[in-house]
Amino acid sequence: MPGKTLFDKIWDSHVVADLGGGVVLLHIDRHLLHDLSGSGALKEVEAKGYVPAQPQLAFATPDHAISTRAGRTDDTFPAGGPLLRGLRQRTSKYGIRLFDMGQDGNGIVHVVGPELGITLPGTTLICGDSHTCTHGGLGALAFGVGSSELVHALATQTLVQRKPKRLRVSFEGKLPKGVTPKDMILHVIGEIGAAAGTGHAVEYAGSAIRALPVEGRLTICNLSIEMGARTGMVAPDDTTFQYLAGRDFAPKGALWDRAVEHWRTLGSDADARFDREHTVDMARVVPQITWGTSPEHVVAVDGLIPDPARAPDENRRKAWEAALAYQGLEPGKPIAGTRVDWVFIGSCTNSRISDLRAAAEVARGRQRAAHVNAWVVPGSERVKREAEAEGLDKVFTAAGFEWREPGCSMCVASNGETVPRGQRSVSTSNRNFVGRQGPGARTHLASPAMAAAAAIRGAIADVRTL
Repeated sequence: MPGKTLFDKIWDSHVVADLGGGVVLLHIDRHLLHDLSGSGALKEVEAKGYVPAQPQLAFATPDHAISTRAGRTDDTFPAGGPLLRGLRQRTSKYGIRLFDMGQDGNGIVHVVGPELGITLPGTTLICGDSHTCTHGGLGALAFGVGSSELVHALATQTLVQRKPKRLRVSFEGKLPKGVTPKDMILHVIGEIGAAAGTGHAVEYAGSAIRALPVEGRLTICNLSIEMGARTGMVAPDDTTFQYLAGRDFAPKGALWDRAVEHWRTLGSDADARFDREHTVDMARVVPQITWGTSPEHVVAVDGLIPDPARAPDENRRKAWEAALAYQGLEPGKPIAGTRVDWVFIGSCTNSRISDLRAAAEVARGRQRAAHVNAWVVPGSERVKREAEAEGLDKVFTAAGFEWREPGCSMCVASNGETVPRGQRSVSTSNRNFVGRQGPGARTHLASPAMAAAAAIRGAIADVRTL
């Protein structure tokens, strides 16, 4: 009998009942709630006559619909105020832990889960947000859910789920100069496509993954959904354990020792079988930038904007033509040198302290181009305070960047913070869809260092040349 994958081990240990046909009832260990979907789900649970089954396993924080402007209040973004107050009211009523705006522990839900030790290896974790796959960077089985699933999980602490296939993506070799985890995941999405992970749980493996710190692994897993997969995972190891040791909700004392002993058993067995395998040679990876309206529309920053006439099939030819028209780009021209109007450094993909340090190294002693609006939005109160203790905020403000309060901000444009119609943004977020950063906004995804380079040059630029 073949060995088990990391995914199989966690899945199998959480099956409450086998419902047949590949469908099971799965126990949920952690439930994360935010203002945009969490308050509504709690309201619906209440309307249906239920109460949260295990409120001690749920954690809430406002992030999506709040302003990140300095001096913000509940109603700085007026539409977000009722959502925030609803989250406060219902979490208080049911005894759910809330990390409120401005408090220690507040921030983007996929940043604070790991940094507080709420996310642990071997656990199942859900949230009403597609980028819940981020938490897989710590060896958790984490995935986003819809509104009806949110209600079911709150009321029962379980979910009905169909077991996906397994895909392993191995990154082999050392990171070349200027290459970051964001470049790694954009490269592989460009290589195998935005639908490659559909119906699969993805495990990221290989020497380059093992060499990454946890925050880099979280970035890799964050874009699993952009590959079509609900779940992305990295096997826990000593790097994971060192990251989690001493965090607020991580086990302590003898429980910690027992937990680590168990976590060491979770890695995929040597003879585990995957339904698909893909290997990336790191020597071929360079800094990446998207050019179109899908994360798979990505090129090397020193490359050319693709020509639809060379698309591999008719469907993609039409998609490329539409993307170029929306983005206002000409095929065959270098992507570097394309003028930008906005730079956004933030989001659950790239707003951790290591991301801000990387961007600050590029901005240090330089000035943003006069025509560029550049925002830096830390992912949590703790990230903000740590960055300020290191003086990173002063590095950014001296370079002409705006230093803001924690939140999702311009990633999702559900909070009044948008790129104006027709203007071009280089963003460290995860989606470059039509209108993602605002109606008519044009988005190019890149790493924090690449985004900072674009702000300095006033155009898409290869960070290796600064």
